[in-house]
Amino acid sequence: MSKLNVIAIAAGLLFSSGTMAGQHMSKDVYKSEKDRIELEYKAQKARCDSLAGNAKDICLVEVKGEEKTAEADLDAQYEPSRENRYKARIARTEADYAVAKERCDDQAGNAKEVCLKEAKAAEAAAKANAEREK
Repeated sequence: MSKLNVIAIAAGLLFSSGTMAGQHMSKDVYKSEKDRIELEYKAQKARCDSLAGNAKDICLVEVKGEEKTAEADLDAQYEPSRENRYKARIARTEADYAVAKERCDDQAGNAKEVCLKEAKAAEAAAKANAEREK
């Protein structure tokens, strides 16, 4: 998945959350957003089918991570609470880790081991930050 798509999705979520700040999201809006996330996931997943090898694996992990992150962000908007914001941060952290880990598969030997350790350290740091903000 291109970084531009990721940025566009993140910006869309950011702006949509800004317009809903202070407002309660109706059940219908929540359901329609849930459906939109599912449709977006299916479209992005189909795009991954044109790839092969580890590029396809990375694409699929990115798409799944975006879906989980978008759903967690939506839940945090629908039912704003510290716990749901925490869950959204953890979903983002786990998605980032899964992608980083998959990208490490392109390397071999010591470089791969270092890559995996760096990815795990970044995940641990992000989870610790989320826990502090909880």
